[in-house]
Amino acid sequence: MKSMSNVDIYTVSNELNNLLSGARVDKSFQPTKDIVVMRFHVPGTGRIDLVMQCGSRIHTSQYPLENPTTPPTFPMLLRKRIKGAHVESIKQHNFDRVVEIRVKKDKYYTIIVELFDKGNIILLDDENNIILPLKRKQWSTRDISSKKEYLFPEERGINPLTVNEEEFKKLFDDEESDAVRTLAKNGLGSLYAEEIIKRANENIEVDKNTPNSEITDKQITGIFHAFKELFESLTQESIKPQIVKKDNKEDVVALDLKKYDDFEKTYYETFNEACDEFYSKKVNTDIKNIKESAWNKKVNKFEKRLHLQEETLDNFYKTIEESQHKGEVIYSNYPTIENIINVVNQARSNDYSFKEIGKTLKKAKKDGMPEAQIYEGIDPMGVLTLNIDDTTLIIDPKLTIAENAENYYEKGKKAKRKTKGALIAIENTKKQLEDIKAKKDIAMENIAVPKKRVKKNLKWYEKLRWFLSSDNVLVIGGRDANSNESIVKKYLEPNDIYLHADIHGASSTAIKLNGAKLNDTLLKESGEFAASFSSAWSLGFSTQDVYWVHPDQVSKTPESGEFLAKGSFVIRGHRNYIRGARVKLAIGIVDYEGKRIMAGPIEAVEAHCENYVVLKPGFTKKEAIAKKIIGKINEDDLLTLDDIIRVLPSGKCDIDEEYHQRKKYERN
Repeated sequence: MKSMSNVDIYTVSNELNNLLSGARVDKSFQPTKDIVVMRFHVPGTGRIDLVMQCGSRIHTSQYPLENPTTPPTFPMLLRKRIKGAHVESIKQHNFDRVVEIRVKKDKYYTIIVELFDKGNIILLDDENNIILPLKRKQWSTRDISSKKEYLFPEERGINPLTVNEEEFKKLFDDEESDAVRTLAKNGLGSLYAEEIIKRANENIEVDKNTPNSEITDKQITGIFHAFKELFESLTQESIKPQIVKKDNKEDVVALDLKKYDDFEKTYYETFNEACDEFYSKKVNTDIKNIKESAWNKKVNKFEKRLHLQEETLDNFYKTIEESQHKGEVIYSNYPTIENIINVVNQARSNDYSFKEIGKTLKKAKKDGMPEAQIYEGIDPMGVLTLNIDDTTLIIDPKLTIAENAENYYEKGKKAKRKTKGALIAIENTKKQLEDIKAKKDIAMENIAVPKKRVKKNLKWYEKLRWFLSSDNVLVIGGRDANSNESIVKKYLEPNDIYLHADIHGASSTAIKLNGAKLNDTLLKESGEFAASFSSAWSLGFSTQDVYWVHPDQVSKTPESGEFLAKGSFVIRGHRNYIRGARVKLAIGIVDYEGKRIMAGPIEAVEAHCENYVVLKPGFTKKEAIAKKIIGKINEDDLLTLDDIIRVLPSGKCDIDEEYHQRKKYERN
């Protein structure tokens, strides 16, 4: 994969600084060993994901990568140290392939993103000491380990935004180099080195391979003017982000380059967007190959097992056939075998050892004695090996002919009995193999077609907690302190009803009556909604008391000498209680001003859609439960995991399987 150039990094970091300054740091993830994703919340914009890949790239992305179920150490540390911090600045270090992301929480932290060689991502404290690197590395001049002072890599090359003509000309003092290599090795790379020479040739003839010892001052001046012309676009911020294509060649650049004049060009609004389109699909291809290799190992495991089982079954069939045949050979050659057994037994009675008997039989066979021609050998225990009509027989002289034959018949019977188990095992393995192949196909299809996260235009109530009651009354609730404040100050009208769970840490809830009459069903459903979107859920309660009052009883004015935190209110007068409101929710897609996901009381969701999932407080993380839900209710591919996670209550959940089983039984 193409690594970002110094020019790319300058452009990206400028855009990131403008976009993310003041943004709040959210969670961090590590989808692969060298990719870290930091999530930010930008006021007025919402979620922004920043992808950082060691040694390759840094840009915002709308292509979510699949994250491991258990986060690795590095993103967990980022969550612990800088979640909730605000971005102070994002900048490129000395026009090098290093980006500094400076954030402030309880103190200043810096995330260093190294994009040279194999790269690294490093968290620093406010004294520039390393808290933790993604990769521990050590050189003679740099030690990237915890508790060590972070040292930037040695400066290489020039800064095209600040270099003057005199400094530029000194680059060509290296007589062992040539024009294009001099530019390339001084931080511009081969692409921009050749672009500068190409532009210079519009005014003065310069062969890119001209040795520095032969290049004239006039030519160097021409190269410098072309160099300054090219990079003026960066200082004037008149970039033209684009992906260029021609045959099998594809590139992403921030400037119009003459080198790519005859290429097909697709322009983008920002360079971050262009990089996202260019890199993300390639990364998904890489991830697909990794995942496919992992799936192939699973498939191969079952294929090998099936091969061994089929081989074993074939051996059973061979054993059955051979044993039957050998038993028949023994009976059809009864006299011949009996003679040689008698010879052995007679010799033993005369105190001959088995070794001596073997020598005698071997000599007799060699001398042409007919009775000895079937003899092959005898072991120390006296067991004979005979060969009759190209059939090898193992005969024990201590047993009768019938008993020797029965040994073979019994061996065949055992093999026949084992074939039944082998056939069952083969069928089970075939089924498992089909299942794992089907799972592989589904998994590969999902990886092969990365879905771009498109920001949806949410209705005003979707930015809050909300549900539509079974008799079509809208009920809304706050998501946090800010939205709790908005519920009362902006949305609560004189004829509405205000509810709040009787527990610290709960959503301010408003029933938007709009002329409808308050009734017991509406109060019950609204009470369950208020109870479920409170700390009662994360505490694992099954019920919770909720009170309701009229809007004129809700005040932001505290008692004398008291203070009210943001999102908190004073309730004056009589409170009406809904005792033991159920802490349980259902999630489904409802048709309310268009199809959209809704989380609310079971009866309300049930009234508006047939396909829904009932949740209760539990032990499963949001991401995992969201994957289960999306597989059950995602009609017409309408939802993403983010849509589901957004409507889930705070805390872990489980699907209420008992409820669904009972409903299934009632329907049947």
